[in-house]
Parts: sequence; structure tokens; C-alpha cells
Amino acid sequence: MKKICIAFLGNAFNDTRVTNLTNSLIQDSCKVNVISFDWTSDSTEDILGDISVYKLDKSTSSIKFYLSFLSILRRSLSKVKADIYIAEDVYTLPLAVFFAKLRGKKVYYNCRELYPFLAGLRNKRVVQNIIKFVERSFIKRVDLVLTTGEMDAQFIQHYYKITNTLVIRNLPIIKQPSRKVALKQKFGIPAEHKILLYQGVIFEGRGIDKVIIAIKYLPNVHLILLGDGVKKSAYQKLADDIGVSLRVHFAGTASQDDLINYTVEAEIGLALIENISLSYYYALPNKLFEYIAAGVPVLSSNLPQMKLIVDKYKVGRAINIDSNETVAKEIKSMLEDGEELETFKQNAKTAAAELNWDVEYSSVRSKLLG
Repeated sequence: MKKICIAFLGNAFNDTRVTNLTNSLIQDSCKVNVISFDWTSDSTEDILGDISVYKLDKSTSSIKFYLSFLSILRRSLSKVKADIYIAEDVYTLPLAVFFAKLRGKKVYYNCRELYPFLAGLRNKRVVQNIIKFVERSFIKRVDLVLTTGEMDAQFIQHYYKITNTLVIRNLPIIKQPSRKVALKQKFGIPAEHKILLYQGVIFEGRGIDKVIIAIKYLPNVHLILLGDGVKKSAYQKLADDIGVSLRVHFAGTASQDDLINYTVEAEIGLALIENISLSYYYALPNKLFEYIAAGVPVLSSNLPQMKLIVDKYKVGRAINIDSNETVAKEIKSMLEDGEELETFKQNAKTAAAELNWDVEYSSVRSKLLG
């Protein structure tokens, strides 16, 4: 029985990638310990079996937050004896490498983002340089670098002059809806009106403002945002300012198990990532595959990795989102072409048989556990 320790600056129970990987490793008779953290909810520390979620406070000082995180992580890692240590992000990477090397064990780095090039850091040069220094200092000491897309892997290989990468995309587990959420009834949407769905964190650079503005010119169309984030208040104000607040609905978050029950109710799933950073340029987000898994046509931006999936499997349109007018025009055109939408739906159902976690994990299993 292999013993594996996963360290993650986030809540393991709310992260699809961590959850899917943990469950698959357990099914392969591995003993898995997960060390994770939460600072967004009011919950206290949560320990379920070998999965721990430690509570952090981010309300006062960023320095205090990170020092507390590092202290808990160091203490937790010192208690775990594993054959493979997996740093699920750049923040857990240094200590995961330290304890793995101390014990002569393997260590993997899940480079799930191009961390020095995150959109939220593009105006924070000092923080960018610190993250770049940390990643460059430790990435060559790991046994395997996991990435979420082929282009990410190519960039990382070139940027850090390494070759030991392995692509594991953020694909969902195949499942059928277990209940009907009835979004139109829930939000008082007339039966003949159409639903656009955005699911994910409400940040800048996700095309949300462009769609809200487009809603003004699409009288029988509603936007539902399934998620939360720092830009929520700003987008609520935008919807109110331009007079579309009654057709822009902020639905809050849904659990991973319940997500598909919401997704299937939409006419179109939105993945309009903007090219505001290198990390966004190479984006291949969970939501894209979650729409496909639910059989929902996709409207994505034409950034390379998303466009490749959308065009290859013919599950929607990948468009230029430089102007609000273009976004509105494309949404209107897509909604009016019922035959095309039905084709996209059927293609999504076919694509989901290939674009799912079980297929993805089976293709990399031997390299992960070898």
C-alpha cells in the first residue's frame, strides 16, 4: 500500500481536482492524507478521516495569514510518513520538497496555474517576483510536475528547462443529474426565456461584465452566476446601473456533487476568459468540461486551449470577446439557431464519454504510482 500526502492551500472538500485525485488514489488501495486549509467560511477545523481542513484567518494581515499557514503545514507534514508527497500549489511546494527530501521520498508538484503570471498579480510585481523565485528554486527538485493542459506543460518545460511534466486535465467525473433544480422557477424566469450560466469564482477577467452588458440588448435572456468572489458586489452594481438586475441572478455556490443539477438547466454555458495574463491565455478551466459533461453548449473565448477543445469536439463556439457588441451578437445568434444548439448538445454528450476524470486518470495512473 503506497502512502501519499497531499498538501493544498485551499479546502480539499471544495476542490474538484483534489477530490477526484484523492478518491482515485484511495480506489487504487493507496493510503492518502490530505492537509488543506479554509479561510472563506465560518466553519471551524474539519477533519474527516485522513482529510484535514485547518481554519485560517485572513481578515487582519497577509503576513500573519501565511505565517500561520506555514506553521500548521510544517507541523502537519512532520507527522506524516509518506512514499509520495504532492504539493498541490506553489505555496505548499517548499515544505513538501523539504520533508520529502529529508525522508528520501518522492515529491510531485501540481502546477495547476502559471503562478508567477496570475491575473490577480499582474500589478503586484514584488509578489510576482517572490513566487517566481520560490517556483524556480524548487521545481527542479521534484520528481514530477503535473499540469492541467498540454500548452501549460510546454510553457513550463521551456521556462524552467525541465522535461518531467505530466498533463492531468481538470475533467469531471461522469454523473447524471440526481434532481431538477428548476432554475426558472427558482428565480422567477418566464418559461420562454433563455438562461446563460456562468459557474466558477467571480473574478475580473472572466468576461462577466461583458455578458451583463450584453444582457441589456437581449430582452428574453437571463444570466445566472453560480459562484462567489471578490467582484460580486461590483457586478451587482453594474447590473443595477444599466437596468438589468432583474435578469442577472447571483445564485451563490453549489457543492461539487450538486453542480450538474444546476448546469443542465442552462441553454449556454459561458467560459469567456479574457487575455489579461499569461495564466488566463493558457486557461483550460473546469467549467468548460463541466458544461460538456452536462450536455450544455459552450460559448468560450478563442484562447488557444479552450478553442482547441470547443472546435475539436464541436460543442459550441469559441469567439473573439474584444468588444461587448461582439459578445451580444454571438449570444443572440447562438440562441436563435435551435438546430445548431441541438447539434452542440448531442456532440457534448458524445465528448463527455472521453473528456471525463476516469479516462484521464487511467491514462496517467502508471506514471503517478510508478
